[in-house]
Amino acid sequence: MQAPSSIETSYGGGSAGTLMHPLVAVAMVAAIVGLMKLPRRYAVVPLLLALFLLPVGQQLHIAGVHFYVPRILVMFGVARLISAKGRSKGPIFVGGWNDLDTLFTCCTVVHAVAIVLLNLGNISALINEVATIWDTLGGYLIFRYLIRDVDDIKLIAKTFACIAAVIGFTMVIERTKMLNVFGYFGSLDITPQMRGDKIRAQGPFEHPLLAGAFGATVVPLFVWLWKSKESRKYAITGILGSTAMVLATASSTPLLSYVAGIVAIMFWPIRKNMRVVRWAVVLALVGLDLVMKAPVWFLIARIDIVSGSSGFHRAELIDTFVRHFNEWWLIGTKNAANWGFEMQDTCNEWVEMGETGGLATLLCFVLLVVRSFSRIGKARKRAFQDRDRAWLIWFVGAALFAHAVAFYGISYFDQTKYSWFALLCMISVVTAPKQSAILSPKPQASWNSVKEEKRLQVTTAIGA
Repeated sequence: MQAPSSIETSYGGGSAGTLMHPLVAVAMVAAIVGLMKLPRRYAVVPLLLALFLLPVGQQLHIAGVHFYVPRILVMFGVARLISAKGRSKGPIFVGGWNDLDTLFTCCTVVHAVAIVLLNLGNISALINEVATIWDTLGGYLIFRYLIRDVDDIKLIAKTFACIAAVIGFTMVIERTKMLNVFGYFGSLDITPQMRGDKIRAQGPFEHPLLAGAFGATVVPLFVWLWKSKESRKYAITGILGSTAMVLATASSTPLLSYVAGIVAIMFWPIRKNMRVVRWAVVLALVGLDLVMKAPVWFLIARIDIVSGSSGFHRAELIDTFVRHFNEWWLIGTKNAANWGFEMQDTCNEWVEMGETGGLATLLCFVLLVVRSFSRIGKARKRAFQDRDRAWLIWFVGAALFAHAVAFYGISYFDQTKYSWFALLCMISVVTAPKQSAILSPKPQASWNSVKEEKRLQVTTAIGA
């Protein structure tokens, strides 16, 4: 599998004309109306439904510019955000601008600048990276504005559950009938992909791995809905839909991500000893690297959960990436195809960041993930007296871990990236210290404390 390049998937790539099915156009307009007119809390529902249920290749081609459905939605979302900022006297982001916002912005901008420099003199590259910032930073900021408290997170989890159920059902049809119903809209193939004799369903996504990654990484949120007890119908619906999505892809990466999220949840009993766990993993990897004949990342080559998986290719990709450090560290490289067989196929988010954006972009991305884990760990410790809040933080961390594992098998280049943006914004909300009053119920005063307060009032009155 080869991910489209930034240039191929932005303004300069895609169809030479408008490709917009009438039903998609109607759904998009309805989503825009909902995004602009609904109260802030509920505006996220039509946005998510349109982002994930409408094939990403649907577009309007105007004056040589490709306006994809997500791009149009982001445009209107940013307009609402700007309008809200103009009416607000305070910050519109929970906790104000934080370190995750800065790292995300730096990663996006530095990546875009590196690609422009790498393609210096190519005006299409400049236009394409403006589009990338539009899609990426704009999409992130919209979720940052729309997600403010635990109720917003719960609504998003319920919406994801409905989305997973719909897509999971269509992907089961795709596996059993060899028919992708989203292909009727024109931007995807009706016939699913094959690997050997296995059908790899993809639904409305650009690739089966991306469909599976989405399904796998939202499962911890559904388990949290089950744990909260009041949304168990949505939890069951979401888990069944996501499981169907993962299995229908017939791919190892989604399965590994799915298992990673579940294993992360199961680590809850030893949550106070995670530092020991992390160091144990590091020492184990160092020890294996010392005794193995090949570098430690070639352990990936031994993973073949689904027969025919390309684990060796992913291990070779990392190895080649490391050995050619001198070629990509500054602003990335366009010579990856010369590194070896299919080395231009960057089916790894970590490699993708370095190969297309240089060391600065890769460091920003790594710091973004590391800092997200760090904030989750500290917030969980602060919430030790509030078990419900601690559970929410832990489940969000499990979803983050599932994404981190998925990044080793695929780079996000379609609507899957918006689930990643939404999760980062959830992390900002659940780890913001000032959110404790929102995320946790206010403690009720005991009868003794009430009597003591009245006694003090009486004493004060007599003394006066």
